[in-house]
Amino acid sequence: MTPELEIVVGVLALQGAFSEHLQLLKQACTSLPKNISFTFIEVRDAKALAACDALIIPGGESTTMSLVAERSKLLEPLREFVKVYRKPTWGTCAGMILLAEEANRTKKGGQELIGGLDVRVRRNHFGSQTESFSTPLTLPFLGDGEPFYGFFIRAPVVEYVLPPTTPASALANNNDKTVSAPSMTPLDEIAASFTSPDEVKVLGRLPQSKLTTTDEDKRLGEGRIVAVEQGNCFGTSFHPELGRDVRIHKWWLEKVVEKVELKRRMEHERVIR
Repeated sequence: MTPELEIVVGVLALQGAFSEHLQLLKQACTSLPKNISFTFIEVRDAKALAACDALIIPGGESTTMSLVAERSKLLEPLREFVKVYRKPTWGTCAGMILLAEEANRTKKGGQELIGGLDVRVRRNHFGSQTESFSTPLTLPFLGDGEPFYGFFIRAPVVEYVLPPTTPASALANNNDKTVSAPSMTPLDEIAASFTSPDEVKVLGRLPQSKLTTTDEDKRLGEGRIVAVEQGNCFGTSFHPELGRDVRIHKWWLEKVVEKVELKRRMEHERVIR
């Protein structure tokens, strides 16, 4: 039986936990309809990226990833993938930092961002590697009511969700080494249709027991934001790929299928008009 829909999903393989994502993607797709054919590839150059319908940017070290991407002439193609072509993109931990429109606590000289999520993230919010932890999270978007164990390793949090008209820099402390992603325009009306004009959807927060004692955390008594979605972009502070639970990977693949089907249908209708 020939599949009705063929989809190529890439995982950025410059540094970090890309192989773990590939393993869970392969497990997750087995429970999706058989008329969909998935191909999962490692992305290290612009040619591989161009073949992808969707992309995961894994956890790792965000500054290193951005430097390697820039040296590999992959940084601008990544920005175009996310912000011009508006293809589905998921960033975990370091990947979410790269997808943020602004990030603070960056290293000397800052770092390059891709952008796509109207948020400002705080890097290494929980401290060093030795302060890593795992905790059950309530994630209503999964739809089954079961907790999902998130692994937080030198993890960021979403510090601010930004109204589209308010730049994160307006909220920034001048001394916190904040960097911004460049703005880019969608390729055409089809790509623009995958741009959400609304505020970012908050999909997950830390439980109260994991709040730190800073004044900012006390102010945000409902818990720090650790999962967000906007348009074609999805971001998680934690590492779903470090466990055995495939539910988030399955949920994201389902979203990818919806967006790819819609885009191809819109392209077909434009051709026949």
